[in-house]
Amino acid sequence: MKKLLMVLEMVKFEHTLFALPFALLGAFLAARGIPEWRQLFWILVAMFAARSAAMAFNRLVDRKYDGMNPRTAQRHLPRRALSPRFVATFVAGNAVIFVLAAWMLNQLAFYLSPLALAIILFYSYTKRFTAFSHVALGLALAIAPVGGWVAVRGEFGGAIFYLAAAVLLWVGGFDIIYACQDFQFDREAGLFSLPSRIGIANALLLSRCFHAVMVLLLIQAYLEFRLTGLSWVGLAIVIVSLIYEHSLVKPNDFSRVNTAFFTINGFISIALFVCVGLDLWLLV
Repeated sequence: MKKLLMVLEMVKFEHTLFALPFALLGAFLAARGIPEWRQLFWILVAMFAARSAAMAFNRLVDRKYDGMNPRTAQRHLPRRALSPRFVATFVAGNAVIFVLAAWMLNQLAFYLSPLALAIILFYSYTKRFTAFSHVALGLALAIAPVGGWVAVRGEFGGAIFYLAAAVLLWVGGFDIIYACQDFQFDREAGLFSLPSRIGIANALLLSRCFHAVMVLLLIQAYLEFRLTGLSWVGLAIVIVSLIYEHSLVKPNDFSRVNTAFFTINGFISIALFVCVGLDLWLLV
């Protein structure tokens, strides 16, 4: 139990809120309101299991680099508080739970579950060969709204991919900001990231562009789904929050990166879900 609590701390279990609201948003949009409680339960199980597997796998395959980086050297695996075998078992267990949850939802979700697992686990290797690893992380989280939609409908819907693309760029943009902290280490270790390859100032500019296009994609998604007043209030909150997020980080000052990365982005995902969810509920 002590090891299990440590591994939950390691994967930052509470940060599931980055992706979970978008999975629920996909489900709410598919149902045009509140989905069945059974569907909601298995969506929650699938999301917690998928994120826990992905995060633990990332810590497992990156343990050598984490031990070399002063910022991450005190993580559980580098300081041997957890064994690689225990973490690997945790990953496998959560992968099984994810597939089981998909099977309980519907046939298409079950058939797609191995592909979803492959995408979210493969991200952990991308920093070894491409500076666009941030986009790979965005793709991993962009699965969430599509998964929520498939969980309810049992089929794909074209409009949900606008929301998925917005999530991809949102995550990619804020991961670029977070990667600025390891600018020097990534260069020395031979790892790929946009800040280490094109410089911090250019990377931050690209992050702003990602988020600007994200807003345009959200507007298109809103129009496709014919969302009304309260949803647009949520979009306004997102825009103001993104502007504030970028104001916190300067090329020569990363002291407020954690606020920009964790606090503001967690608020963005929750605010968007609450506003759109309430809007859909009131329309029923």
